[in-house]
Amino acid sequence: MERKVCVAAVQFNIALGDVDANLASAMAGIRQVRAKDARLAVLPEMWSTGYDYKHLPELAEQTPRVIEAIRGLSAELQMVVVGSLPEKADGRIYNTAFVIDQGRVVGSYRKLHLFSTMGEDRYLAAGNRTLVVPTSVGRIGVAICYDLRFPELFRKLALEGAEILCLPAEWPKPRQEHWRTLLRARAIENQLFVVATNCCGIQGKLDFFGMSLLIAPRGEVLAEGGESNVELTALFDFEEIVNYRSQIRCYQDRRPEVYGTLP
Repeated sequence: MERKVCVAAVQFNIALGDVDANLASAMAGIRQVRAKDARLAVLPEMWSTGYDYKHLPELAEQTPRVIEAIRGLSAELQMVVVGSLPEKADGRIYNTAFVIDQGRVVGSYRKLHLFSTMGEDRYLAAGNRTLVVPTSVGRIGVAICYDLRFPELFRKLALEGAEILCLPAEWPKPRQEHWRTLLRARAIENQLFVVATNCCGIQGKLDFFGMSLLIAPRGEVLAEGGESNVELTALFDFEEIVNYRSQIRCYQDRRPEVYGTLP
């Protein structure tokens, strides 16, 4: 059976610590892409607050109402929405991506790899499990920003059946080429679709370049954002995964008995 789905990246300048402004930006962007027939929308990393470390404990208390707002919109528009938010649990704060499918939270993923260079490990707790979840648009695997530099995570998601890799991010200048190269590599080596949404604009001392990307399994960039607010859409045809894997049989030709297995 033919399977195609329109997907979207909602890229915007996160207002540091301003939950209401960011929620308004996100909801407006989601409505914009639904008008273009998108059924999956991926938001940036920590999109409701940005990395307002000083106030994260208080800001995280607003996350439940943010999730409720997105759940309502997701149900109204019959969409899947993915994006990461500060989550308060067990007396700690996590950077957690929620997968909301037509009004229901069907999965959550806490960022595994904390970017110690920017002090994330001093303010946030790391997750300890991966996520691949079936949704109304296909099987989604989730990673967040710095996770991109750990290819073993993405191979695990692929082996667990992911069809679309969703990656919310706050990836700053001057590492644009790392971002683009690594995202295309993750798509090519795992023969999967990728939706990667970065934020844009300046937050404190950091300048974010945007450049959100929608990528096909062979590494073709289907849509790419610039450095300002933008909504990107593209059509993912799942037959491309089947065809690519039948032509270049990476999964059959793996040698885990030599280089080890992924648990």
